[in-house]
Amino acid sequence: MTGALIVFAVVVCGHRFRLAWKEQSHGWQRRAWVYGVPAALGLMVLAFLPLKY
Repeated sequence: MTGALIVFAVVVCGHRFRLAWKEQSHGWQRRAWVYGVPAALGLMVLAFLPLKY
């Protein structure tokens, strides 16, 4: 269950990062950081920490 929640959060944050980057409206760089950092951290957690089931 934990892995599924992390994957969901990574997908949502990654999608919002991509939208911010693509639109490049006012303040897009800050929004890209806000969504990109959690997406990257979530991917690193999935890759390097063992998840117990």
